[in-house]
Order: sequence, then structure tokens, then C-alpha cells
Amino acid sequence: MKTFLETVLAQADYQPVRLLTILREVQAQYRHIPAEAITLLAEALHIPRTQIISVVEFYSFLHLTPQGSYDILISDSITDRMLDKENLLSYLSSVLKVKVGEVRGDGLVSLNNTSCTGMCDQGPAGLVNGLALTRLDRPKIDEIAALIDQQKPLGEWPAHLFEVSDNIHKAGLLLNLPTDKGAAIKAAYNRGIAATLDEIDRSGLRGRGGAGFKTAMKWRFCADEKSDVHYVVCNADEGEPGTFKDRVLLNSYADQVFEGMTLAAAIIGAKQGFLYLRGEYQHLYSKLQAILQQRRSEGLLGNNILELGLDFDIEICLGAGAYICGEESALIESLEGKPGIPRNRPPYPVTSGYLNKPTVVNNVETFLAAGKIAVHGGAWFSGFGTEKSAGSKILSICGDCAEPGIYEYPFGISIRQILHDCGAEDVLGVQIGGPSGTFISNREFDRQLAFEDLATGGSFIVFNNSRNIFEITQNFIHFFAHESCGFCTPCRVGTSLLKKQLDKIVDGHGSAGDVVELESLCQLVKNNSHCGLGQTAANPILSTLQRYPDLYERQLKDISYEPGFDLDGALEVARRMAHRDDAAAHLSQVED
Repeated sequence: MKTFLETVLAQADYQPVRLLTILREVQAQYRHIPAEAITLLAEALHIPRTQIISVVEFYSFLHLTPQGSYDILISDSITDRMLDKENLLSYLSSVLKVKVGEVRGDGLVSLNNTSCTGMCDQGPAGLVNGLALTRLDRPKIDEIAALIDQQKPLGEWPAHLFEVSDNIHKAGLLLNLPTDKGAAIKAAYNRGIAATLDEIDRSGLRGRGGAGFKTAMKWRFCADEKSDVHYVVCNADEGEPGTFKDRVLLNSYADQVFEGMTLAAAIIGAKQGFLYLRGEYQHLYSKLQAILQQRRSEGLLGNNILELGLDFDIEICLGAGAYICGEESALIESLEGKPGIPRNRPPYPVTSGYLNKPTVVNNVETFLAAGKIAVHGGAWFSGFGTEKSAGSKILSICGDCAEPGIYEYPFGISIRQILHDCGAEDVLGVQIGGPSGTFISNREFDRQLAFEDLATGGSFIVFNNSRNIFEITQNFIHFFAHESCGFCTPCRVGTSLLKKQLDKIVDGHGSAGDVVELESLCQLVKNNSHCGLGQTAANPILSTLQRYPDLYERQLKDISYEPGFDLDGALEVARRMAHRDDAAAHLSQVED
């Protein structure tokens, strides 16, 4: 083990900020993080053991106890459930002879659920040792079970099991316009760096992650910060269920994304950039490293880029399964080798980001757009979209439609047009912006996709009239309760209470008072949580309760009160200790 760790540490230059990368290597080698490895890493990196343990416990892809040699995770996104995921998981469990959430007795295989893996256009999906599995069905499961029984190395598994398609159905402003390598950098230097920032300002480009902060303003704030070091970070941790556009952009447009990052570096004065790639996209890691190396060999990264006196390089950091790391300050914490817990703000990353230095954090689509603007100008970009939402938006469309995949539209497009294009019929409603966004009913399809109406980071999930509103809402609320980082009480406790209270109503045990309490809890979590996860966690309930109050009302029982947990079950331990099981030792769960 010591020799292996020394190799891994040497590759990481013994830098504690690369702890997550180091731990991913250890996890892959030993299928968990052994106690001995924690001790050796703590000594080598000069950090406390407790820091390493806290990182291992925070990320869902790291474990303190051994997982199977074949560690299988099945995506529990709502779209996977709509594609019969539950029955497939049960079948997989039976053929592999391992229960969900457990490791088989011989240690060969482990099986569990995981949050959305970013394959909602080709589910049901999963991961085996971090590599994406798509379009799972019973024949594929039989094939996978046979390969595992033969203990066939993953490298020898048939390629079709790992096939990931781009599924681009509608290309627009950004996807239809190829750009030569280096064109954005050359254009920026020909125009002048300051003038290029002005051009991005004139374009009206706003961050494509959903919040919509003006990109030029963010870059100017960062550039104006007096510091010896600045950083550029590309947020490719798209964990919002239903979102997968960054996967496609990095698979087919990575050069242009890296070009946008290099442009940002020239403007803010950064020499180092990071691509934070979500752990579920491990299959892209080697390909992206090769593209970076190619850009270095072509003089597009490294020292004196294109002989313009610009020094800049990019490092890829692979996440390890934590939705919260999509929040920019949590992502920065993760880049520094810590648990991804959101920071208190202010200060914002533009003044105190990575290693407390000025840092620009934008998502993949934003950097892609910025590079195009440098080449074609601000007027070209602002000529599309609406007054407040310039340019286009790339959508990840999935759910009940004929052609799930990638669609690019100018802002201002109606929801009705989008549904027509993707072949959605008999539609009940659409979840815009993922679970943290807004659910709209079929009475709102003339609304527009735009920051001033329906903003989205890219997720667009279609539900037809065969779907159950409560099953959708439950899936989203359970997701938030699972993904809460636990840092602040309103989110940690609040999302758990939301889950229990909603389950109680959905299970038919709720009263009118429970709905009032549910709304009150929603407001508490929304208004008092530390970061965006908690502040949006109640949205699935609030948006469906607003649109379908009659559904909630029909779900209620005609009672004044019923407890939100199993009172009688809670006394089971006491009964065993007292050796009693008579009627008087039980409590009635509901009023008579």
C-alpha cells in the first residue's frame, strides 16, 4: 500500500488541495479508503486524519468500508423511474444475488441507488465503478450479471454497454457555429483585452447556470481585485436532475469551452484554471485530458500562448458524488480538498475564491458563449433572444417526449413550441430548471423561456397525463433531503421534515392541518437556509401546491390530527426491554 500511495502522492505533487483526486485513486484501488491509507496520507500531506475522514464521509463515491469489486449504482432520477427503473433494480438485485444497499457476501459486487447520473435522455442509467451505463433493460442486465460472474475486467466489457449518445436534435446560435482553434484568443488580442470585455458586456451575456448574473460584470469585478494570483474555474458539476447538456458540450465542444476559459484568463489575469467535472462523467476524463494536451502542443495552453505573452493552463478535478458542489463556493471548497460545504457570502469568489484569491466561476455553457462572442462580437449575440435575456439557451429535454436530447433556442421561445419540437403529447406539466426550479401546468405553455419569466440552468422534464404529481414531488423532495450537506439546521432538519410531512400526506394520513404545517415548513426552509440548495428545496411542493390544491385536498383524511411518525413503532425497544406486548403497551396511531 505504501508504494501505491507514494506513486499517487507524487502524481499529486503532495498537495493537500488534491486530496479528493488522491482519495478517488485509493477508492478505485482498494474499493474503499482503508484506515492505514488515511494514516499514511495524513502524515504525507501534513493534515489531520479527521480532515481526511470528513472528506471521505462527505462524498457519496468514497467509502470507509469495502464496496464490491464491481460497484454498481443505479440512477434514481424521476426520469429513470418513469422508465421502469424500480423493476429493473429489483431484477438486477435478484440476478446478482445482492440486496440494494449491500455488498454480496463474496465481496464481488455491491448494488445501490444514486442520484441522477446525467443520462436522463438515455435511461434507465447507472454506473459501474464510476463508468456510465445507459439504456438498461433486462437483456443488458443479464449480460452484465454474466460478465460479473466471469469476473471479466471492465476493459473487456462490450462497448455498447457504455455507449453514450449526444442526442443533439436542435442546434442554434452556439452549436451551429464552428470556431477555429485559437480564434477567440486571437480576436481578443486583436481587438484589445479591455475592448473585448466591453464587447462581452454589450452582448448581454448572463451566466447560464440559472442565476443569470452578468458575465462581464463578474469578470470585471475579479479583474479589478488587487492580487498576485487570479483563478478561472469552469463549473461542470451539473447535478440538477434532468440536466445533461454540459456532458454533451464537453464531449463535442470541449475545445471551445477551454477557449472561453483561456479568454477569461486573459481578461482577469489568471495563469491557472480548473475544470471541475462531476464524478458521474468519469467516462469523459481521459478524453478531456487528451484535448488539453493537444492544446498545449498547439500553443493554445501553457506559456506564451500563441506568442501573445499569455500564460495559462487548465487542470481537471473530478468530483465524487455531491450535488451541493454545483454551488460555486462549495465547489471551491471541494477544489481545495475539503468537504463541499458552501461558504458564507460575502466575500464572493470574485474577491476571495480558490485559496482566498480572486476567482471567476462560470459554467460550461457560459464559457462556450463567451468565446463565440469574442469572435463574432456583442451585437451578433444580443441580436438573438429578448431584451433582458440575450442569446440562446441550450436545454436538456427528457421525460415524456418522443425525442429526448439537446435543443438550443433563442431566449423568448414559448414552452408550447419546445414541446411541439421534442414530440411531447398529452402533457400534464413541465419541470423547468430541475427540482430546484418551477413546475408549470398545461395551462401555462404560452409562457416564455427567459430570465424574466422562466429561467433555467438547462433541465426541462416533460410529464404526460399518466404521471402522478405526488410521485414526482416525492422524488424531488427525497432527493433534496438526501443531498443536503447538513451544514445548516434549516436545510438539514427542514428537508428531512419536508420529506416526512409530504410522505404522510401522500400515504393518506394527512389532515388539513398537515398541509398548513407543510406550507409553513416550506417557507422556513426557503427563507432560512444557508445556500441555494435549501432555499430551493421546497420549490417542488410550493409549485405543485399552488397549481394543484385540489389534488392535495383530495389526499387528506377527515381527521384533525395524526402524528407524522410511527408512535407505536417507536416504543418497540421499550416493549422488548420490559418483556411486554399486551394491549396497554401499545399506542393508538390515530384518533378514534
